[in-house]
Amino acid sequence: MTRTTINELSNHVGQEVQLDGWVYNSRSGGKLGFLMLRDGTGIAQCVLSKSDVGDDAFALFGRLTQESSVTVTGTVSADERAPGGYEIHAQSLSVTQMAEEYPISPKEHGTAFLMDHRHLWLRSRRQHAIMLVRHEIIKACRDFFDSNGFILMDTPIITPNAVEGTTTLFGLNYFDRFVYLTQSGQLYSEAAAAAFRKVYCFGPTFRAEKSKTRRHLTEFWMVEPEMAYCDLEENIHWAEEMVAFMVGRVLESRREQLDILERDTAPLEGLKTPFPRLSYTEAVDVLKQADVDFEWGGDFGGGDETIISEKYDQPLVVHRFPAAIKAFYMKLDADDERLALGMDILAPEGYGEIIGGGQREDDYALLLKRLKEANLPEDKYQWYLDLRRYGSVPHSGFGMGIERAVAWICGLPHVRETIPFPRMLNRVEP
Repeated sequence: MTRTTINELSNHVGQEVQLDGWVYNSRSGGKLGFLMLRDGTGIAQCVLSKSDVGDDAFALFGRLTQESSVTVTGTVSADERAPGGYEIHAQSLSVTQMAEEYPISPKEHGTAFLMDHRHLWLRSRRQHAIMLVRHEIIKACRDFFDSNGFILMDTPIITPNAVEGTTTLFGLNYFDRFVYLTQSGQLYSEAAAAAFRKVYCFGPTFRAEKSKTRRHLTEFWMVEPEMAYCDLEENIHWAEEMVAFMVGRVLESRREQLDILERDTAPLEGLKTPFPRLSYTEAVDVLKQADVDFEWGGDFGGGDETIISEKYDQPLVVHRFPAAIKAFYMKLDADDERLALGMDILAPEGYGEIIGGGQREDDYALLLKRLKEANLPEDKYQWYLDLRRYGSVPHSGFGMGIERAVAWICGLPHVRETIPFPRMLNRVEP
């Protein structure tokens, strides 16, 4: 007898196997019992006959509760009507732990209740599918960069510097000084790019944004490449190719999960590069034509992004934003110094910004000037300024929030379902 998992059943047709897992559902009819078993890799139906398993095991089956942990042995048979296409004809059943009454029942539950029980909600078929797509997206991003000559460089979570402005920093006491949780690994990746040319970091980032929108978390994960000898145009190209690779991988490897989520995959299947582009100024004109009260120089909100991108069935690149609303490190446009060489990629279907980035200022004097204009402490950025004193070159990069990408690709209404344990304005449990 072979101990195996549900996703490997196709390799054991006609053989006797052992499956360990949890009761997803069960029902009985006379001398037959039907146990839906989940083991973390899938769900399989186990058919128990009283004559095969014996009176004691069949009586034990009748007492099973949802999420009880069990072991089933039996013979694998192919059956296209069964979940996953395979069925177990059980020969024995044993219980590791008989679960108490499970709080998440088949009835409808409110979002607050489900979030309070997130540690259990993750076991549901829908949440399971989302987490598998998330895993595939992360793996695809890393495979994309690894196969294109990028080096993974881990960056600090505890930093003395702001990256995306000082108003969204989480501060903490660090022995005898005050420091912050990172908003981005970008500044450190710039240093790494000067050493390794093409690098990326991947890790958690933190923003103390008092936002309750469907697009915001206070803790989220970002993948951030940074490239030496790279201008804005090449940077956009890398971002487009990464998104196309990521979507293609999910369509190839996680079709079953997208089906569970009832995701219409047509918009994903139609994705092609290069993506359409609009300058910031052109995007403002789109808003004005839609009778939106928006003045040039303002930053786009979620509703603005939806209106700007709604005419496109592809991700949309918006570029050259007002320098006043971008970070101090963004390089100015030589043709119009009101503008910074930044870019955002807006996902279609109303999902908004999934990528933000741009070309970095590589001139020491200009960077120092921008730093002072932003009222940032020069002493905390001396190491960053050094990068412009010792072999400065044109360089660019971007960051993609994993959770927003998951929401878009899965077609989810809120980012709270895109991460195992979300952290939001009013939620830090479980």
